[in-house]
Amino acid sequence: MNEPSPTTAPSGIAAIDASATTPAEDPQPEVLIITGMSGAGRSRAAAVLEDLDWYVVDNLPPMMLVPLVDLMSKGSTIERVAAVVDVRGREFFSELDKVLAHMSERDVAYRILFLDASDEALVRRFEQVRRPHPLQGDGRILDGIGAERSLLATIKERADISIDTSDLSVHDLSREIRRSLADASQEALRITLVSFGFKYGIPLDADHVVDVRFLANPYWITELRHLTGHDEPVREYVLARPGALDFVERYTSALEPVLAGYLDEEKRYATIAVGCTGGKHRSVAMAEAIAERLRAAGHRVRVTARDLGRE
Repeated sequence: MNEPSPTTAPSGIAAIDASATTPAEDPQPEVLIITGMSGAGRSRAAAVLEDLDWYVVDNLPPMMLVPLVDLMSKGSTIERVAAVVDVRGREFFSELDKVLAHMSERDVAYRILFLDASDEALVRRFEQVRRPHPLQGDGRILDGIGAERSLLATIKERADISIDTSDLSVHDLSREIRRSLADASQEALRITLVSFGFKYGIPLDADHVVDVRFLANPYWITELRHLTGHDEPVREYVLARPGALDFVERYTSALEPVLAGYLDEEKRYATIAVGCTGGKHRSVAMAEAIAERLRAAGHRVRVTARDLGRE
């Protein structure tokens, strides 16, 4: 008599396997390759991208691109990687085309930012800094520039973003980079409101200093003395003083053209210091009120109280 085959696995395993989900693969980071002519602004471009929260590697040998992307993909929180790859890599630079082809085969998405400038502009910049062109050798600056153009001809044709910096200042170049690569949140000005006490000194990094000692001091109210501007009774008392809310409204309105001008001039951070005598009551409440008004206008704002707890 034939006996049934013995059970070799617990019942229900097949159902469990069928319902199991495949672990999601780690997302690939956004990859940008910065290259172009020496003296055309690669260092400035790298600095701008760092400010935009990219992970930037300078003078990277091309064959290290794939290991770098692999490293960033394995559980890293880094989402954007920018690598400056150029002729300073000498014989390693010749491997760039092969590396890009390999990245494409592995479905690694990348973009190329190519920075260029006229021979005249490049010569002028090298003479200003009194440094030789990396490919100049014993020849002239123009010899190095010509040799570099020949080496970069292929990669220039493949560029996703090309910027001619001949007539651009460093600030103009920063704007072009941001316009091409930054999203709306990165373009916003970062504002920090710092409440402080004048008796402890004005914050050294303040772009604007606001004195709110024109308001009555809650310190002299026995029920409020032990509280701070974060507490609702103090906040209500301060904002109810004559002129308090009018000041907040007028001051934030006056700031608008200033903040817009900061962005135009590539200033991405601003610190507004709001002071009272000890930095405990009025300045804390008014800093929060100003921050609320600025946030309502669409600005990114953080608030900190420098001198709380010092009394």
